[in-house]
Amino acid sequence: MDQLDLSLPIDVVQAEDLTREEFVRKYHKPMRPVHIKGLMFQQPAGKKWTLEWFKKEMGHHQITVFDNEDKNSIKTTATFSPYKMNFGDYLDLIAKNEPTGIRMFRVNLYKLKPELRKDYSCPPIMKGIMSRHGFMFLGGKDGDVRAHIDVDHSGVLLSQSFGQKRVVLIPPEYSKFMYQLPLNTHTMADLKNPDFNKYPGLKYIKGIELILEPGDAVYMPSGWWHYNTYLNAGLGVAYRKLAPTLINKLKGLRMVALYIPLDKTLFRLFGDRWYKWKERTAVKRVERAIAQEEAAGYAHGAG
Repeated sequence: MDQLDLSLPIDVVQAEDLTREEFVRKYHKPMRPVHIKGLMFQQPAGKKWTLEWFKKEMGHHQITVFDNEDKNSIKTTATFSPYKMNFGDYLDLIAKNEPTGIRMFRVNLYKLKPELRKDYSCPPIMKGIMSRHGFMFLGGKDGDVRAHIDVDHSGVLLSQSFGQKRVVLIPPEYSKFMYQLPLNTHTMADLKNPDFNKYPGLKYIKGIELILEPGDAVYMPSGWWHYNTYLNAGLGVAYRKLAPTLINKLKGLRMVALYIPLDKTLFRLFGDRWYKWKERTAVKRVERAIAQEEAAGYAHGAG
C-alpha cells in the first residue's frame, strides 16, 4: 500500500437541480460533502474571470502570498500570508504552468475591487451571516495546501473559477489517525506522498477524491479534513457557513479564541522544544488509536 484509500463516494449534482432547501437538508445539516457541477457558471465570473482579465484589471495591486518552501509554516496554524508580491507578477509566474509552491491564500480581492461582488456573490445555498466574507485562493501547477480542518469549524463552499484542482476530503471520524498537532487544526503527515512506515495511522483512513473543473464547486462540511492540489493555474472562491451543530460552533470558537493564541504564545516562549512536544504527542495519540482499533478488530474476529 503506497496510496491513501480514497474510495469513499460523494454525491455529484448539477447546480441548477440543487435548491437551497435541499442543500441544507441533505448536505449542510447532516454535514455531508457534495460536488456541484457548473455552480460558478450561474454568475458572470464563470466566464469573465481569467488570468488575463485579473492582470488587466488588478495587476497593479500588492497581494500577500504563502511560500510552501517555508518549512516553519508547519509548526503553527498560520492565519495570515507573510510575503507580498505585485499581483501582476504573481499572475505571470503561475501562467508559466511550471511547478510552484507560491500561492495566494485567503485574500479578500473583493475588498481591493468591490465590483467583483457583482461577478460572483455568495450563492443562495450558502446565504447566512457570513455571506459577504468571500475569500480567494490562487495557485500554480503542483501547488498544494496541507491537510487541515478549518479553524472555525465552518462549512466551506469552494468554487473553481478557472483551472483544475484535486480535492481530497477525509471524514471527521478518521481524525484520530490524522496526526493532528495539539492546539492546531492541521496534520504533521504529508498526504501528497504518504509515508506509511513513519505514519502507520494513515493506513486506517478512508477519504474522497474529486477533481474540480472550471465552474464546479465542492461543499466541505464542518469538521472535515481537506487537502487540495492545483493541477494548473487556478482560482478558487470560498464562502463559509456556520456549523449546523452547537458543539462544532463551540469547537471553532475554542480553537480561534483559545487554542491558536495559546499555541503561538508557547511557540514564542519555547520554540522548537514546544513543536517537538506536539509531534511526540500527536504520534502517541495515533499509536493509542491504532492499538484500540486492532484490539477491537481482534475481539470482533474472536467473537
